[in-house]
Amino acid sequence: MDEEQRQNSPWQRNLTILWGCTFVAGIAFSEITPFMSLYVGQLGDFTKAEVSFYSGIVYAATFFVTAIVSPMWGALADRKGRKIMLIRASMGMAAAMFLMGLVTNIWQLIALRALQGVFSGFISNAQALIASQTPREHAGKALGTLVTGSTSGMLMGPILGGILAQFFSIRDTFFITAALLFIAGILSATLVKEQFVPVPPRPKDTGGNTLQRLLGQFANPKLIIILLISTMIVQLGNTSISPIISLYVKELMHNAGPVALIAGIIAALPGISNILTAPRLGAYGDKHGSGKILVAGYLFAVLVYLPQGFVTSVVALGVLRLFVGISDGALFPTIQTLLTKNSPASATSAIFSWNQSFQALGNMFGSLLGGTLAGLFDYNVVFISTAMLLLLNFIFIWFAAPQLRK
Repeated sequence: MDEEQRQNSPWQRNLTILWGCTFVAGIAFSEITPFMSLYVGQLGDFTKAEVSFYSGIVYAATFFVTAIVSPMWGALADRKGRKIMLIRASMGMAAAMFLMGLVTNIWQLIALRALQGVFSGFISNAQALIASQTPREHAGKALGTLVTGSTSGMLMGPILGGILAQFFSIRDTFFITAALLFIAGILSATLVKEQFVPVPPRPKDTGGNTLQRLLGQFANPKLIIILLISTMIVQLGNTSISPIISLYVKELMHNAGPVALIAGIIAALPGISNILTAPRLGAYGDKHGSGKILVAGYLFAVLVYLPQGFVTSVVALGVLRLFVGISDGALFPTIQTLLTKNSPASATSAIFSWNQSFQALGNMFGSLLGGTLAGLFDYNVVFISTAMLLLLNFIFIWFAAPQLRK
């Protein structure tokens, strides 16, 4: 789609609708987060180390499969459109979530988490659809705004999930999650308008693997690789916390009180600051340079993750988690914006699917790292290691992509 077509496309309408859809999807994805580790503990007579380990496996299973299948879905989206991918993802994950509420052992849960990964891609396809239709001068603000949809849902989800788990049952929450994903699919099917032009298939005799052929379309393939690796590391750092956050809260509360509810609130806090800052940071990046936002976001992330490993109360943890939302608002939308601004229109779906693959790899390695470190050492080590990884990623970008400092 050329720039004139972007100007005349219904990108603002779709942005509004997909904001609502990603809001619903965000609730669905995040409302099970606060108690997934607690759910694992209910499926067997496990030690503390075993719960941490199996929690890491449960989280990682989805993302391992997602990393494998995302390029395939991205290639299909280039041929068939992003809208149909939204419907495929939401309906498939709704079925997987419903079945998770019926499991009786840890291996069934791991298998269904892997099935969820097969149908992943709702939010990434929403981002690709908006990125492919939005005029480039509005790309940062549009993607930053869209991110607040899923973030807002992720803000509400843990609180809602914590309440449901506290006053009803954990299993009930999986059924509600399935219903929400089904609703997102219906809204996408009936309200989203896509002016889709299929991307012509590339010749098969160009040599190299799929990623190499994709990178051949870019003016600066090195920058694309750097951004994809950065997506993986940022997501690795964030996700390493997920398997142990409820267990960490439980420990800080000395195993007393409404642990699931408080864990839900703690998990939701980053969404508050993310909603407030992501669109503003995106608009600032459009005017003054997205690279500046990225560099500042890394430094701020290191400063807020490190002290989380030394807190002694849930209040202090909550304040620092609130600040995490600011760093996320600087990092994730900015990486996506830089990918959009440095990608040809013909590669939009493909590059967002590869970005999802790297994000899924970060999710997988982060889940395994968090569960393993917590099992070998203690929960606070996970936060410290996250801060160090983000610092290394900052150093990598500073020297490997000097153009982003400007």
